[in-house]
Amino acid sequence: MATSKKIVKGPAVKAAKARPPVAAPARIAGRRPLKGAEKAPGRIIAKETATGPVRKTVKTRQAKPGKPPVVQWKPQQFVVTHRKGSEFKPGLRSYAHYRDLATDKATGGAVQAHVIRLIGRCDPKVVSLLHHHGVQFQMIYMLKGWMVGEYEGQGKIRMEAGSCWIQPHGIRHTVLDYSHNCEMVEIILPANFDTVTY
Repeated sequence: MATSKKIVKGPAVKAAKARPPVAAPARIAGRRPLKGAEKAPGRIIAKETATGPVRKTVKTRQAKPGKPPVVQWKPQQFVVTHRKGSEFKPGLRSYAHYRDLATDKATGGAVQAHVIRLIGRCDPKVVSLLHHHGVQFQMIYMLKGWMVGEYEGQGKIRMEAGSCWIQPHGIRHTVLDYSHNCEMVEIILPANFDTVTY
């Protein structure tokens, strides 16, 4: 959902030829990872032949989110935005429009907050892309309608008007479906961060 300035494709990482095979991460009891979340950053598959084992590097997408950015607090300004006369503008996602709440300006880049309005019908080919955000804090509060998402370690959850959730740094997630009138408030620290898609 976020309006980060930068989208980074998760790079494929080659494993060193001398290293032994890397096993996929073990599942946590009672929790089902997202599709594709069990892939190791790089695996070596050994295959026995008549002349001996042959090692082949298989590229997989990087799963580690890295460290969250550090919020730099600066002197804050008094800023007011009103619903009347405000505009929803296109942003990071083609299926969403954003109303900026000017927290980036008020906090010198420490906080980003906006109202998100999802547009049109949910097209899984465009919407349902597995990704994570490199943030220190992210909170979403549903104002209207509903949205179904899938969250790493949590499974599928339907968020409705009044639902509020925290997305920890690096949690892989995807939007599966939403209503025609879906609208939510999102608060993120810091204002500028990376989004990695898989």
